[in-house]
Amino acid sequence: MMETQKGNMQTAQGLDWQKQLSEYLVDAAQRSIIFTDILRKRGNNYIKHIRSGQPPVLTFNYEMILNAKNFERPVNYALVRISDRGRSDFVMKSVNRRLKDKDNAIRPKRPIVIIDPRAGHGPGIGGSKRDSEIGMALGHGHPVYFILFYTDPIPGQTMPDVIAAIEQFIEKVVELHPDADAPAIMGNCQAGWAAALACADRPDVAGPLVLSGAPLSYWSGVAGVNPMRYKGGLLGGVWVNSFFSDLGNGVFDGANLVLNFELLNPANTFWTKQYNVYRQVDTEEERYLAFEKWWGGFFMLNADEIHYIVRNLFVGNKLERGELELREGQKVSLKNIQSPILVFASLGDNITPAQQALNWIPRVYASVDDIKRHGQVIVYIVHKDIGHLGIFVAGSVAKKEHNEIIGNFDMIDFLPPGLYEMVIEGDVQSGKFTSQFEPRTFADIAAYDDGTADETDFSVVAKVSEVNDNLYQLSMRPWVKFWTTELSAEIIRYLHPLRTQRYMFADINPLMRPLKNIASVARQNRKPAAADNPFTAMEKSFSDYLESVLDIYRDYRDLSQEHVFQLIYGSDWLRSLFPPDQEAPPREIPDYEREDYDRWLQAMEQGGVAQGLIRIYMAAASINRGIKRQHFTIGDEIAKTQRVLSKLRPSQFKKIMREQAAILQADEDKAINALSVLIKNRDDRMEALSIARRLFLADGVYDNDEKIMLEKIKKGLKL
Repeated sequence: MMETQKGNMQTAQGLDWQKQLSEYLVDAAQRSIIFTDILRKRGNNYIKHIRSGQPPVLTFNYEMILNAKNFERPVNYALVRISDRGRSDFVMKSVNRRLKDKDNAIRPKRPIVIIDPRAGHGPGIGGSKRDSEIGMALGHGHPVYFILFYTDPIPGQTMPDVIAAIEQFIEKVVELHPDADAPAIMGNCQAGWAAALACADRPDVAGPLVLSGAPLSYWSGVAGVNPMRYKGGLLGGVWVNSFFSDLGNGVFDGANLVLNFELLNPANTFWTKQYNVYRQVDTEEERYLAFEKWWGGFFMLNADEIHYIVRNLFVGNKLERGELELREGQKVSLKNIQSPILVFASLGDNITPAQQALNWIPRVYASVDDIKRHGQVIVYIVHKDIGHLGIFVAGSVAKKEHNEIIGNFDMIDFLPPGLYEMVIEGDVQSGKFTSQFEPRTFADIAAYDDGTADETDFSVVAKVSEVNDNLYQLSMRPWVKFWTTELSAEIIRYLHPLRTQRYMFADINPLMRPLKNIASVARQNRKPAAADNPFTAMEKSFSDYLESVLDIYRDYRDLSQEHVFQLIYGSDWLRSLFPPDQEAPPREIPDYEREDYDRWLQAMEQGGVAQGLIRIYMAAASINRGIKRQHFTIGDEIAKTQRVLSKLRPSQFKKIMREQAAILQADEDKAINALSVLIKNRDDRMEALSIARRLFLADGVYDNDEKIMLEKIKKGLKL
């Protein structure tokens, strides 16, 4: 009897096993057919996108404002205005609290200009979803402009021409909004350094500058973590880009840049990205095709453009060092930027590491006091784990970080000069956040790095690169250009592996045409295997194993490349031929140079009630504490209602703020003691003391530092 029962159980198990296998095989076959059909659609979309001129992948409608193809120095860029007027429910939840005061209803919102990167791909990824930078900006009621670019560059255009065009675009936006504050500029990735160059060259036209995942310190990174920075040195420098540009008959194929990004993470490129679609073939199609439309849009650069970028930035690191020239004999310094700068970086970004996004700050400025002396405000945000694309693509980032950045432009614009970290707390689902600006030091930035000693090797790379490029120009280039024609260049571009993998699955391949009908049948008769099917679990385990193997290969490859780089560029014989630039010793400068100190001492007793009240405001803000929106709200209310301050234009208010911050930095005690000279009337001084108390009580409590400062202000007012 027991043997019979045991046999029946084994039979049942055998039948169950066979059923599960049968279900899995049907599921796997259907998924394979549908997945291949998705690749077919990807190929068709790619060809359709090319034939239509590869327009931006924006979800939003837009209207043309300026086309730089018609400029005196034409470039393949254009300025468009986003014409959508809708506001998402999510954004409005967080915005309502900021639109309570009646003044906001009549004061025009500052325009926002968003620039996407031209690094192999086309424009629009920053606005490819409703929950995006553009979506958040529209939701906050800002006029939104977008700088796009076309597939092919204008023959002869240069990077200085592009920067000049961006400056003209910003000027046009200022012209269109004469009553609003200067436009905020948001630059993503490569567009970040382009925006920084434009703002440094024309600091008079731009408002707050947001750099999202933007590299400005190209040699920076952590050993064993950021391998991409070694590529230029291992390839011998900029000559490779010159070579590929010559093969392209004067045009550099952006697909080469995209391939470089793809090889950075082989597990994702060769397996994980496709497997995730195959595994979730019923739900992932739309998302995958939308992303691939942008990812597979390859845009070109002129030979001069890519040479300028790689030589001066990625290999030469001249922007950080203040050695970059936009025009002959005219160097551009990041110190020229007068508007607040907000840097958004992530520890999970392997393309623009946080160090490359942040390290320029202590290189350009000698100290936090130096930042203050220049009247500059620098704010940074460091995400814990989001990847590079996620910084300007992920909906969760748009709803939190970008939503708060845009929502706090008014506050950032009136922060006292200094270095801050923007700390955001809140729940993404509810859309309720609180943001405050915590004072930081250069030590806080240095904590993200493992030191800068390894960067001396990159100065050797820069010198070797110049020699190699000159050798190529003199010896190989004439022969390469002799044998290159437009036809050969087009054939090379056509046969690029990133393009062929799309052509081969498109309908131009006759073998793929029957797949549409077969896939339709598979979708209609779809029978997915149960979630607990053991064969599905085995498939997932195999995928995880393969991914781990590819990750091990990547780690070994990256470690090997790093060691080879160090062996070459750290060798004594090469350093004897190309002595590295010595790491500059820490610069110790006085709080103020003598001339500045004397100038601000003389200005301490100059002015009236407005200068005195704003000096009190700046003294309250200068206390080493986090600046919360409550502090700004109280200050903003005072500025709008106080009889003297309410008569000041925003530009006048900001100018006086900078002056009073400089005076306080020169000699705080003397500046506070001079308050009674500026505010002569006793009733005005009593009002000033009341305002000081309101400012210090903005968050509901007095701390010890606030009590001390309040007492100093009281004595300075002679009350």
